[in-house]
Amino acid sequence: MRRQKLGSVVMMFALMWFASSTSAQEEVKITAAETKIEEGLDLQAVSELFKDAENLEAFELSLNDPELGINNLDLDDNGEVDFIRVVEEVSDDTHVIILQALLGEEEIQDVATIEVEKRGEDEVNLQVHGNEDLYGSDYYVAPSVVHVHTWPIVRWLYRPAYRPYRSVYRWGYYPRRWRPYRRVTVTVYRPRISRWVGRKHFVVTRKSRVHTVRRVKYKPRSSVKVKRVRRIGPGVQKPVKPKRVTRVVPAPRKPVVKKKK
Repeated sequence: MRRQKLGSVVMMFALMWFASSTSAQEEVKITAAETKIEEGLDLQAVSELFKDAENLEAFELSLNDPELGINNLDLDDNGEVDFIRVVEEVSDDTHVIILQALLGEEEIQDVATIEVEKRGEDEVNLQVHGNEDLYGSDYYVAPSVVHVHTWPIVRWLYRPAYRPYRSVYRWGYYPRRWRPYRRVTVTVYRPRISRWVGRKHFVVTRKSRVHTVRRVKYKPRSSVKVKRVRRIGPGVQKPVKPKRVTRVVPAPRKPVVKKKK
């Protein structure tokens, strides 16, 4: 009887060892491959540009100015920088300013939003929110300085009888002086915008500071040409195919059962 029980225990351990060894060899883990970061649109530089603008029309023109070179975004991957237009949605004292890349007649990709709320006569909260498909979740750029309400563009936004800004530009219809221009490499782009980023009036954060933004009826627009990308640092990178990685777990040793004398 004891021999039968002992044989059953040995058989059970043997089956467990065989099952774990087989499943370990077949286990497959899917991981995303790391890719080189590509600079397209630095939101800290965009924030500095917004801070200095007199109004949204001037901001839109400066954003697309090839001489300034802040916009280096090429989402349709044709080698030329995409034109970014500016539109706005407003609810009471909350403004959502939307930056949209024009990729075709019916192809629009929201790149980022500038969100502004007035909390008091001398209190204004502001942040630039990167689109999740491009910058990852919860990517914000916020002022590191106070007295935001004194900025010229903020005073312009809250002037009496204000009407939301709507860009007159669309696919194929651009400012007279604007022409498509070639995208530059990271080594050219970073020094170009260093004079903007170096001011350090803005910081990158993962926490939203504008609490009334949900009052604004705004739904992000995404182009079918732009697939979801994985962010591993500042800037934008291309979509990558997942890489299969097989993980082999060492099989457990066969248990040793001592026989009773």
